[in-house]
Amino acid sequence: MTSQINEWYKGRKVLITGSSGLMGKVLIEKLLYSVPDIGCVYALVRSKRGKSPESRIEDMWKLPLFTRIREEKPHVMKKLVAVPGDIICDKLGIEKTKLEQIYNEVSVVFHFAASLRLEAPLKEGLEMNTKGTMRVLELSKNIKNLVAFVHLSTAFCYPDYERLAEKVHDPPTDPENVLQAASWLTEQQLNILAPSIYKKHPNSYTYSKRLAEALVKESYPQLPAVVVRPSIVTPAYKEPIAGWVDNLNGPIGLMVGAGKGVIRSMHCYGHYHAEVIPIDIAINAIIVISYKIGNQSERPPEIPTFNLTTGDDRNTTWKEVLDIGKATVRKYPFEGPLWYPNGNIRHNKFIHDLCVFFYHLVPAYFIDFLMFLFMQKRFMVRIQNRISVGLEVLQYFTTREWWFDTDNFKALATMLNPVDKEVFPMDLSVIEDEPYIESCMIGGKLYCMKEKLENLPKARLQNNILYVLDKITTVFFYLILLYWVVLYCAPVREVLSYGGPFVRYLPLVGKAVFKNDL
Repeated sequence: MTSQINEWYKGRKVLITGSSGLMGKVLIEKLLYSVPDIGCVYALVRSKRGKSPESRIEDMWKLPLFTRIREEKPHVMKKLVAVPGDIICDKLGIEKTKLEQIYNEVSVVFHFAASLRLEAPLKEGLEMNTKGTMRVLELSKNIKNLVAFVHLSTAFCYPDYERLAEKVHDPPTDPENVLQAASWLTEQQLNILAPSIYKKHPNSYTYSKRLAEALVKESYPQLPAVVVRPSIVTPAYKEPIAGWVDNLNGPIGLMVGAGKGVIRSMHCYGHYHAEVIPIDIAINAIIVISYKIGNQSERPPEIPTFNLTTGDDRNTTWKEVLDIGKATVRKYPFEGPLWYPNGNIRHNKFIHDLCVFFYHLVPAYFIDFLMFLFMQKRFMVRIQNRISVGLEVLQYFTTREWWFDTDNFKALATMLNPVDKEVFPMDLSVIEDEPYIESCMIGGKLYCMKEKLENLPKARLQNNILYVLDKITTVFFYLILLYWVVLYCAPVREVLSYGGPFVRYLPLVGKAVFKNDL
């Protein structure tokens, strides 16, 4: 038995936007490795930091992500073709000859390009996520043999729905009117209007992605379009490398920040379920979805939509993720931590804000003060301010439950033969929490922080030293706090006086309680 998906993709040429992003790179790797008969992968890449698209592709090949291709199937590397361009430009900034080639040869488009900055200004979100999608749609309408247009959205772009069905709902306002208004308003003016524009949306990302979905829906059925909504994307479960991740977006950034001792408190409801999906499972589903859409004999009346989420099958809570993460970071500590990694999640916002003040801001200002004294560059306050902004944005997603219909997603596996089920696994129920979270932490250590496992003995020694310092500092903090309470609260002083010798010999507190006896 052969792979039906490989047979379908045989000789096909595909276009991928956002190819230099995390999901774009994993999609490229999976297509080239598991669909070896694919004709060609056109990767839209822009110049960045003085590097041409071609040199960026060359750098990409050197990543650990592509190790198995380099070692087992190096011949497929020539099937990846860099296409210089940018979604903020008309016709994506692609030169005319290459554009005609795409119109004549491409049959599948994967639109992944987007601004993922949750805290981005509204103008940036609209330009990248909404107007960028409009440009990709306009280009795709000129592709002569297009059989599938896959639009990557997000499962969190409908915060006003308690349960999100696998369908595209009407937008809060007409996307084209919003884009027109944004074109003549300045960024500052848009930022002032943003809260009233967002309504129930927490940020520009979810709002602009929702408008983008509406544009894709408008192009259907003229285009064979499909909307795919993954939940929070986490490091790879198995492919191409367990734990693979190369950026600090989402939960992995929190894990690394907590592991480094920089993040010590987060506002989160620990009993709520963690709605995440490993990136390789999501990419497998996306490849199968394009195959499904391309095989349709006739298009359904409504645009096909897939929620790539755990749905009602989930059972892992944020508290369980934290506990496993803590155990893992003690087993595989990060190098050069700022402090002992012993942060926690807090249900109460006021308590969280207090912890942020004492555990984040006070140490940051103290460290920068030391940097000032030693005439070194100050950095810690700036880092903590960025972390505070990130936590403020993320807490919207960790302080509410999200419910999704997943019937379309679950049905994908039923249409595959045994070979394709093995090559493109999509079963989330087989993932065990502890080993998976451990691989995520190790992936963050290896691929994001560029640390080596050979240095673990040194990292563990640093961790043990910081553990002792953390306990000593904690004791002194509470002693000072109790000292000030005793000074100004007679009833507390009276109660503690019954503590006898134990209280008498406590540093600071003993003298404050028994000051009349001296």
